[in-house]
Amino acid sequence: MNSISPNLNLMIKASEKASKTIIRDFGEIENLQVTKKGPRDFVTKTDKRVEKILIEELSKTKKNFSFITEESGKIENNDRDKIWIIDPIDGTTNFLHGIPHFAISIALKIDNELVSALIHDPIKNEMFYAEKNNGSYFNNQRIRVSKKINLEECLFGTNRQGVIFTDLNVRYSGSAALDLAYVGSGRLDGFFQNNLNLWDIAAGILIIDEAGGKVNNIKLNEINNINLKASSINIYSKMTKILDNF
Repeated sequence: MNSISPNLNLMIKASEKASKTIIRDFGEIENLQVTKKGPRDFVTKTDKRVEKILIEELSKTKKNFSFITEESGKIENNDRDKIWIIDPIDGTTNFLHGIPHFAISIALKIDNELVSALIHDPIKNEMFYAEKNNGSYFNNQRIRVSKKINLEECLFGTNRQGVIFTDLNVRYSGSAALDLAYVGSGRLDGFFQNNLNLWDIAAGILIIDEAGGKVNNIKLNEINNINLKASSINIYSKMTKILDNF
């Protein structure tokens, strides 16, 4: 990447610090105290510790920025048009079961536009990030979406449970953030899922946009119950045509 903005640099450093807690706790999963928050949705002490570190680190030089987070909800500070959107561990169920597939997700929204994004997989030491009009990157290498044009050759991420997609090859990984990062880097060809939260997808949306992909129109002032479709431009209309039948 030619240059990294102060905001993105701050995000990277905050994530790297928080990742130390995740890695340590992941190695001691059997000792974690877990509270059930709902079906397939758990919150751990690690979630809360990681979120606290991220908020503290991001606030050091941006004291007036506001927050939307998974655990704390809205935190409104003096500047309400500059908002950090945080998911401390996207893929908590994987984390709890010792499956090494989860990520820290951070996005910065300014004046209702996503301007910086980061998705960090601390176990695999993989970091995906993007800035508005400056491209998407994976561990300092430029990334772009898949160039495939035939659906039968494509692989899609989803959590549309109970639906059999005979015309699409689908996988459910348990982390929407990483699925979106994988679309941006060409590992997956597309992603679709309903009833998502803004903190699940905000970073991934910008990464896909800056990697040359297409995302359906998302209202960034909505926080919950978001339906998302994303892929390369080559297959977007083909994918959505199939999905419209379900």
